[in-house]
Amino acid sequence: MTNILISLFIKDKDNIKHAKVRNAYGILGGIIGILCNVFLFAGKFFAGIITGAISITADAFNNLSDAASSIITLAGFYMAGKPADEDHPFGHGRMEYVSGLIVALAILLMGVELLKSSASKILHPEPITFQMISIVILVVSILVKFWMALFNRKIGEKIQSETMKATATDSLNDCISTTAVLGGMLIFRFFGYNLDGFIGIFVACFVLWGGFEAVKDTMNPLLGETPDPELVKNIEEMVLRHKMVMGVHDMIVHDYGPGRRIVSLHAEVPANIDILEAHDMIDHIEMRLMQEYHCEATIHMDPVVTDDEETLKTKQRVEELIHTYDETLSIHDFRMVTGKTHTNVIFDMVIPYGKEYHVKQIVKDIREMIHREMPNQHFAVIKVDRSMVV
Repeated sequence: MTNILISLFIKDKDNIKHAKVRNAYGILGGIIGILCNVFLFAGKFFAGIITGAISITADAFNNLSDAASSIITLAGFYMAGKPADEDHPFGHGRMEYVSGLIVALAILLMGVELLKSSASKILHPEPITFQMISIVILVVSILVKFWMALFNRKIGEKIQSETMKATATDSLNDCISTTAVLGGMLIFRFFGYNLDGFIGIFVACFVLWGGFEAVKDTMNPLLGETPDPELVKNIEEMVLRHKMVMGVHDMIVHDYGPGRRIVSLHAEVPANIDILEAHDMIDHIEMRLMQEYHCEATIHMDPVVTDDEETLKTKQRVEELIHTYDETLSIHDFRMVTGKTHTNVIFDMVIPYGKEYHVKQIVKDIREMIHREMPNQHFAVIKVDRSMVV
């Protein structure tokens, strides 16, 4: 069914890197979500009225909130597809994350309301009645929600959309909560125990947990999460495949919405090569990054001395000393300035995340160690970096 819907309503369905095709997937998911959830709300609300079960009514309003969430998701994909303009030069891609956050907050709000209603039903129990039509409605709801979970998961993975993946998770959670409601009705039918309020609380807790997970998934890219390590590795390997590039550092990946990345990095090249040749190579690498990873790339060239034996030996010795202090530390942009009375060794030092060093103290320690352990009055000029990738 999923493949049939995709083939019917999405032109050029395999060209998912194109913004219009990607938005078409999101819009299809939003429309399907609205139609299915409105249908389920109507059925469950009817079942809740005829049985008097708060758990069924709670589950019905859970579907209504899902329908509202689908409307927001639909609007988010539409706005995210708008091109860049004067006020938003990086486009509107992050609107997809914003819409996902609104969806998550709506889920949390609904969960709180369901929790209150269910607690009230426990404190002030009301009689419920068993109706076979309600069982049929609940079974159909489980089957529909399970298909929606598969549908949204497939689209989410295909277009790499956290919003669609969150919607898929919510649909799967709905299957579990509706199964609990169904179980409660069957227990009432065959054993006479009225667990309506307790199951309502279970459903509410499920809704709240799903909302919390959705908030986390959508807040991270908005706040600026660490880029995918696999993407970082692939970019580094691609840049280093060019024979003139000796090293890569200071990489930063900015995410302005799915498929809208801006990457900057420093590429180390031999200092004695022709600058026009090096510039042509850098242009080529930036173009390759756009073609292979669909990201705007800016590469800064760092010249590295490769033909001065004294510089190379000094760098090696400095690295050895720093690794005796902490083997996880690394350096780059190393250079020497030799004077009549002393020699300055200048470099950037990278402190990994998780190392709670006080910057001034570690710089002081390293400078004193270099000055003490190396001959001929070596003084260190150190700039401290924090890695923006893992």
